[in-house]
Amino acid sequence: MKKVIFSIAFLMTLVLNTSVAQNMAKHSMAKGDTDKKVQTIKLAQVTGDFGIQGFTLSEGDYVFEIANNGVDHEVGFVIAPAGKTDQKNHIPEAYVQKTIKDGEVSQSKVVSLKKGEYVYFCPMNPTPQYTITVK
Repeated sequence: MKKVIFSIAFLMTLVLNTSVAQNMAKHSMAKGDTDKKVQTIKLAQVTGDFGIQGFTLSEGDYVFEIANNGVDHEVGFVIAPAGKTDQKNHIPEAYVQKTIKDGEVSQSKVVSLKKGEYVYFCPMNPTPQYTITVK
């Protein structure tokens, strides 16, 4: 019985991962570049802070996965060009797909970052603005 359950779980995981890979491939093909890889950046929020306080990335496509680790209310995620943090300059694809309750995780859509300086923060937590340098 355990082998059957394991086999079913393995097949479900394989099907799910294949489906995700196909969706990512469709996204890349829609952009006309089948060689692009989407990388996931994982960040966690605690009260008034992110666990990683600034980092450097290469130009490319990213998904941001945000966890709420102990903040007693919902949190979000914002990326904006450095010095232009008002809402009209936010990168909408970087917003998490749902606000995140304590113990939960949510992801952004695919965010294409070009060379430059950006900041990330949570206005709901609130956190300082941390720098993303894209080279």
